[in-house]
Amino acid sequence: MLKIKEVANLVGISVRTLHHYDEIGLLCPDEVTDSGYRLYSERNLDDLQQILFYKELDVPLKKIKEIMSRPSFDQVEALQSHRSLLSEKRKQLDQMIRTIDKTLRFKKGEIQMSNQEKFAGFDFSGWNKHEQEARDRWGDEVVDKAAANVAGNEKEMGEEMNQIYRQLASIRHLDPSSKEAQEAIGTWFTFLNKIGTYSLEAFAGLGEMYVADDRFTENIDQFGEGLSAFMRDAMKEYASQNK
Repeated sequence: MLKIKEVANLVGISVRTLHHYDEIGLLCPDEVTDSGYRLYSERNLDDLQQILFYKELDVPLKKIKEIMSRPSFDQVEALQSHRSLLSEKRKQLDQMIRTIDKTLRFKKGEIQMSNQEKFAGFDFSGWNKHEQEARDRWGDEVVDKAAANVAGNEKEMGEEMNQIYRQLASIRHLDPSSKEAQEAIGTWFTFLNKIGTYSLEAFAGLGEMYVADDRFTENIDQFGEGLSAFMRDAMKEYASQNK
C-alpha cells in the first residue's frame, strides 16, 4: 500500500489531483487509516493508469468515471483500445512533425512546397465531435472496438475483412433487406464476433457509426461509393430480423 504522496511522486501528478479524484468518486483509495491517511493498493494504481490513458485521449473525467464503473468494464480490452487510439494519434503527430520539417526547409528556400502539403497531418474529420454522441447512443464498447479497427487493426484482420467489404460493395445496389444482402451482412456479423463480442443492438449501432463519422465513411467507401450507407441499412435490418 502506498500513501498519497508516494503515489503522486510515482506518477508525477499532484496530491491535489488525487484528492480531487477521490472527492468525485473517480479514484477512491482502498484504505483510509484512523489518522485519515489515504492508502492506495495495486488495484488503485491500475485504475489510475486507466484514468490517465483516458485523459491522454481527451475523455472528460465524468465520462471516465461512467466507463470504469460499468460492470462490463474490462481492463485488458480498455488497454488494447488505448493502444490502438494512441498509435493513430502518434501517426498524426509524426505527420505533423514531418510537415514542420518540410516547412522549415521551404522557408529556407531549399525545397518547393504546395499549399496542400502545408496542411498535411491536420485532422478535422469530425471524430471528436461525433464520438461523444456515439458513446451516449450505443455505448463505449461499440465505440472503442470500432475505433480500434479504424486505428490500425485492418492490417491484422487482413484479406478476410477486405473480401467481405468487396462482396458487400458488389451488391450495394440491392435492397438492404433482400435475401442476398442479408446473407452477406450476416457474414460481416459473424466476422466481427470472431474479433470481439457484438450483440445485435451493438451491430446496428456500429452501422450507424459508419455514416455518422467521416473517418469510417471514407475508409469503407474506398471499396465502393455508398457502401457505408448500404451496410448501415443492411446491419439495421439484420438486427431487426434476428432478434
